[in-house]
Amino acid sequence: MASATVRNVPLLDDDTIPFGEEDEMRDPSRAGQKYTHPYVTFFHLFFRGAAIVIYMFCGWFSESFITSFVFVVLFLSADFWTVKNISGRLLVGLRWWNYVDDDGVSHWVFESKNSESYQSRINKHEQRVFWLGLILCPVFWSLFFLLALFGLKFKWLLLVMIAIALNAANLYGYIKCNYGASKDLNSAATDFVKTQLFKNAMDIMTKPSAAQPPTNVRPTGVV
Repeated sequence: MASATVRNVPLLDDDTIPFGEEDEMRDPSRAGQKYTHPYVTFFHLFFRGAAIVIYMFCGWFSESFITSFVFVVLFLSADFWTVKNISGRLLVGLRWWNYVDDDGVSHWVFESKNSESYQSRINKHEQRVFWLGLILCPVFWSLFFLLALFGLKFKWLLLVMIAIALNAANLYGYIKCNYGASKDLNSAATDFVKTQLFKNAMDIMTKPSAAQPPTNVRPTGVV
């Protein structure tokens, strides 16, 4: 039996940094920088991007399906662990996990730090990178699924299904963390995508343009 909860629960004994207190471990020298967790942000995109690149171009380097399969799965696994355990809690203050109680009941827990003081410390650039990476990569794998399906490449279809499952698990977990269990996830996902697209469009429209050079400057000397 399994149950799902959206709340703060007693932390696991092996939590080295309590959830929500990650900013206390932040390097103060990075205050005011565009990215306060540059390495976490990099690896949030690196593993999932590397899996896609290897899948697309593995035929250029090796004709062995087993070799390509192993490398893609390794990067997908590294991405799943990194996004689930590190980048989610550091970049957006969200975490989802599972534990089994003394009665053998499995509990799924979806946590979110929604306090105003914590939300004000979240880096908006990192938040945007986190959600865009989380949403766009499953879209790519869905396209690969259709290509493999209609191309009758069934061995590659298995690999793509593994990628979709791992990517979709993190996407589902973090959407549920962000919106809670009370809201329908289909409408929540739709609203979230619309919100992110609107924010990106507004950022582009409101971004200050580069200063134009003056056109009415007179020459300082005449020959």
